[in-house]
Amino acid sequence: MNSYKIYLDLQKLDLLKNKPLLWWPNDGTFEVVVGAVLTQNTTWRNVEKSLLNLKGYLELDSFLNLDEDSLKEMIKPSGFYNQKSLRLLTVAQNIKRDFGNFENFKKEVTREWLLNQKGIGKETADSILCYGCYRDIMVVDTYTKRVLKKNYDIEFKEYDEYRDFLEDGIKKYFKKDLYKIYALFHGMFVEYNKRFKNER
Repeated sequence: MNSYKIYLDLQKLDLLKNKPLLWWPNDGTFEVVVGAVLTQNTTWRNVEKSLLNLKGYLELDSFLNLDEDSLKEMIKPSGFYNQKSLRLLTVAQNIKRDFGNFENFKKEVTREWLLNQKGIGKETADSILCYGCYRDIMVVDTYTKRVLKKNYDIEFKEYDEYRDFLEDGIKKYFKKDLYKIYALFHGMFVEYNKRFKNER
């Protein structure tokens, strides 16, 4: 069993019907950074409420005009708003300081830089890299692990082992625009859980 076979299995289920082109809404924008942090320990439905509250502030410079109290109020639906507001403002400030603007960030940011930001772990970093920066990186989340274990009896100890397994099978069959394949692959895992578990 390799990940290409799993990709084909999920593809047959037409899980991404009526979804954005790369599954994550507004890919390639600063909004992905915000959404990736907000979705920690909550459902995407709650994140959508927060993003709606943040309308008009989802570009880097406008986001930096928010004060912490206003941001807390806007992101309350996502939970952990005290923690998340501080983390978001800090990462936004660091993007501005180290890259100048979001376009430079997209081109130059490294996984290491993201993992050095407080509150950004591997799943959040890879979400930002794949959906926000169009890097050839697969995102692994709880839903991914659940489908692999339940449907294919595949389980690893470490996050990077999951990512390597999922990327390796895809690389053998796709040679360009891998980020698009990884984006859709991850999206299909999430949508599978929504359809069959109704949990997101």
